[in-house]
Amino acid sequence: MLKPSVGVALEGLPYIIISAFTTLLSAILGWWIVTLILLGLTCFIGHFFRDPERVGPEDAEAVSSPADGKIIKVTREIDPVSGEMRQVIAVFMNVFNVHVNRVPVSGKVELVRYIPGKFVNASFDKASTDNERNIVVITGKGNQRFTMVQIAGLIARRIVCWAEPADKFKRGERFGLIKFGSRVDLYIPDGYVPVVGVGKKVIAGETTLAEKRKA
Repeated sequence: MLKPSVGVALEGLPYIIISAFTTLLSAILGWWIVTLILLGLTCFIGHFFRDPERVGPEDAEAVSSPADGKIIKVTREIDPVSGEMRQVIAVFMNVFNVHVNRVPVSGKVELVRYIPGKFVNASFDKASTDNERNIVVITGKGNQRFTMVQIAGLIARRIVCWAEPADKFKRGERFGLIKFGSRVDLYIPDGYVPVVGVGKKVIAGETTLAEKRKA
């Protein structure tokens, strides 16, 4: 199920409206200090749920980042779906990043699986196995499978996924978000080579995380 964009994630509108209304009410009552605090909170919430348009990489076969944030891991681990040892790139989102997630390659959704769990700091390695998470598998060109794992964190308490099995996406289209949190792990086929390292800041839908291995 594809979602439209209006410059802000629709799931954030209730928070923005309630905060804005409370700010207005406080101003009417003349509570100026409280009003200033609430105004700052409203601006923060609006900034958090922003959803800008993005321009993808020129290379049609490049794998783009599924999330805004910073790379905290580039290694080989067991894919939670296939059980195979594969390359994984983990992107950590702080509260100032855009939290809308985007598909890294064009393809068809094969699997969507929600797994309840804990809410430890998403930067910890154990978050990928212990935390609440949502798995989305997309089959791209050449039947190559890409596994995305949305992981909730210490503050994040709600994972949103709009993708459904059999949905077809183009690279860079929105497939979900994590409210107030916090990490996306991407498992890629061995036919691709990571081109980012730990510490690099990335932009969902724009930054290339991996390129197809040259023959």
